[in-house]
Amino acid sequence: MASRIRVLIVDDSAIVRRLLEDCLRNEPDMDVVGTAPDPFVARDKILRLKPDVVTLDIEMPRMDGLSFLKRVMHYHPLPVIIISSLGQASSRIAVEALGYGAVDVLAKPGGPYSVGDLRETLATKIRTAAGARVRAAAQRASPAPRPGSGHRSNVDDRFSVGHRASAADHGKDSPLVAFPGHVHVFAIGSSTGGTQALEAVLSELPAYFPPIVVVQHIPPVFSASFARRLDEVCEMRVHEAKDGMRLANGNIYIAPGDFHMLLRGSKENWRLEVKSGPKVSYQRPSVDVLFESVAKAAGDLATGVILTGMGSDGARGLKSMREAGAHTIAQDEQSCVVFGMPREAIAHGGVVEVLPLNRITVAMAGVVSSVRTRPA
Repeated sequence: MASRIRVLIVDDSAIVRRLLEDCLRNEPDMDVVGTAPDPFVARDKILRLKPDVVTLDIEMPRMDGLSFLKRVMHYHPLPVIIISSLGQASSRIAVEALGYGAVDVLAKPGGPYSVGDLRETLATKIRTAAGARVRAAAQRASPAPRPGSGHRSNVDDRFSVGHRASAADHGKDSPLVAFPGHVHVFAIGSSTGGTQALEAVLSELPAYFPPIVVVQHIPPVFSASFARRLDEVCEMRVHEAKDGMRLANGNIYIAPGDFHMLLRGSKENWRLEVKSGPKVSYQRPSVDVLFESVAKAAGDLATGVILTGMGSDGARGLKSMREAGAHTIAQDEQSCVVFGMPREAIAHGGVVEVLPLNRITVAMAGVVSSVRTRPA
């Protein structure tokens, strides 16, 4: 018989602590082994109770949740789920916490997010977190130097064919560098652990890279904060996608939480459709929805990438992309926080290359180099 998942709840609000306990009370495979009103009590209970997963509030007295998370991930790394309010400041800090090693983020009930929403997702998130690969001393990726700072991306050497403008000459406020005679689009899907993986991949790309569309499973409001966070560390411009946006080189588009994102149009005239609708593969936004649309709109002018995450979302869509002629890449098991989505994509036959996270950026650059050498 599998052991039950031991959960510690850390929140300064007695009401929230009780609410989270109530959400988990009837789960057959987990026990709330303790609660804590602040990080100092939580520290002692982590050592004494040895929880498998911790839920952590960001805004607490005596020590804020982000400072506590950094210490936990340095001295006693274990899976942490951030439970945050929906305010802009709180959501920004919650996204920052993902960069320091938290495996997921959930919104506290309030506004459009109900107790029922939390009850539906909390236990699933905890089960996933319990099986996540957590690394000691997790550190936020260092921000990429701004264009013009002398930074040379480690993928620049892959753009050795024909004319190539430098990132120093074409920053975020400069005209975008086109790829004469060719158009390409990259589509990326990720879930648990994906915010860190995406930052690692996207922050290394030069400012003049082809457009990238991204579905990361993340709640509403947090997706806007995540896009802003990426925009700070990437040379490319990063946007939370809006309906009708047209794709352009040098731009990354993040699907907004709770909305599907699709690619429409044709070569040199691609645009985004952002819409509501039923969940697909239990998700909204869904990677499958994005990938299926990219297969239809871009065919062999696209590359699909599936990164760390729970479940099977993206497996069917990535296979459709491969069948339409796209190149496809999956993150390997060793570098994933959760290998679920890449594993399912591989099993469905949708993957051409399986690569560790630190080789995916270079592989993407290699695709662009090969595209630029094809006859027009």
